[in-house]
Amino acid sequence: MSPTVSPPPALAARSTRRWLALSVLALAQFLVVLDASIVNIALPVLGEQLGMDTVALAWVITAYVLPFGGLLLLGGRLADRYGHRRLFLVGTAGFIAASALAGLSMTSGMLLGARALQGASAALLAPAALALVTQLFPQAKDRTTALGIWGGVAGIGSAAGVLLGGVLTAALGWQAVFFVNVPVGIIVVLAIPRLLTRDPASAPSRLDYPGAATITGALVAVVGALSAVEQVGVVHPLTLGLAAAALVLGVAFVMIERRAAEPLVPLTVFRNRNLSAGNLVMLLVGAAMVALFFALSVYMQSVLGYDALTAGLTQLPLAGALVIAAGIIPGIVGTLGLKRTLVGSLVILAGGLIWLAGSPADAVFAIHILGPSILIGIGLGGAFVTATQLSVDGIDGGEAGLAGGLVNTSQQIGGALGLAILASLATARTGALHSAGISAADALTSGFSWVFLGAAAFALIGAAVACFAHREAMPEGTPEGTPEGTLTAVMPAGATY
Repeated sequence: MSPTVSPPPALAARSTRRWLALSVLALAQFLVVLDASIVNIALPVLGEQLGMDTVALAWVITAYVLPFGGLLLLGGRLADRYGHRRLFLVGTAGFIAASALAGLSMTSGMLLGARALQGASAALLAPAALALVTQLFPQAKDRTTALGIWGGVAGIGSAAGVLLGGVLTAALGWQAVFFVNVPVGIIVVLAIPRLLTRDPASAPSRLDYPGAATITGALVAVVGALSAVEQVGVVHPLTLGLAAAALVLGVAFVMIERRAAEPLVPLTVFRNRNLSAGNLVMLLVGAAMVALFFALSVYMQSVLGYDALTAGLTQLPLAGALVIAAGIIPGIVGTLGLKRTLVGSLVILAGGLIWLAGSPADAVFAIHILGPSILIGIGLGGAFVTATQLSVDGIDGGEAGLAGGLVNTSQQIGGALGLAILASLATARTGALHSAGISAADALTSGFSWVFLGAAAFALIGAAVACFAHREAMPEGTPEGTPEGTLTAVMPAGATY
């Protein structure tokens, strides 16, 4: 077994006010996650004012998701090379500028360009932020609590998008969903240099440019292909071409990484079974969550007749349950262990989704939706916290950015995958029932039920995957980076204690 090396002391002393620093980092992460969903409610008004049809409006979402998902791994590695604080500040500054540009947009082209810049900036910001969190909290107990807050914020950002999008669009116009990022982002940029020390000096390294180019191209092609499934169908030449490009570039990336002296993504990192399991679980949780929020929002407005603001307000119980779950999960992990808590959270999530799938076309919120929403919030809160923790388990400071890029990439790819698969199933189910003479409301409801059941299936598969994690949790008080904290990172896959 290879010897382990403790991280530099500087990593454990990045801040004397680390909990305040965590809150600022989490605020930036909240904006990144929020921006993937807050725009949805504003799309109809935005399209009317800028003269964008349905296809063009889909690109408002895709223009953000493509560079975000495609550049995350590169962003994580750049942070490891040039400094996590530095790349975090660069990404946040770019995100602020892009948000202001989007709010000022007078044409569709200007808006789409701004959205692409937002996504690219988020790809620098997100992995660097998670890497800084892992450095701020090297002790197992504190890290569990910190990642509980982090995972909760990520889940809340997704749930809050619909609510805030409806409120801001109704009160201030569609521009407000972009402008809201500017003052919050400025607070982050001003606070972080005062809360975190400068990045420690690191040995110069050579960036793996061929690996960076191929993996970025592959991820962009994957996200593009999944987005194309929703817009033009599975067998359309665009979808098939992007899928083929993703496959070719993915194979090329693996071949390059196996031969590179300093690879962008050392393939040996996947020998860490917890990291591999955590990322796969995060992919499945992302798939379930994005499909859930999409279907739930449309179901409430198209079937139940809620307006955008009411649909947003109905997300409050789910968001509240998620916040509470994220707060108590660290204590549960300390009692039950990481793996059992993750599996239990995913089973609760699946149970809530299955319950929600039984909602009728004339559902009453308090009777049919409130209960499932609370269960779903509890399950999502627990799953986000524990899957994130599992994904960074055993990672030292030199690869913290890579780990952050991997887990964020898993969530983004999972979201695109889940929405593409389940939206296609729902459309097919609704179309078949409508052709059979079933009423439009009942046909739509049945289609959305399939989305909820499919999301539950993703959660249950995630629970099965979580069972393959190596261990329950690090011993209380064990610093990450000691031999106990890094054992899984250097043990061959399949090894046992």
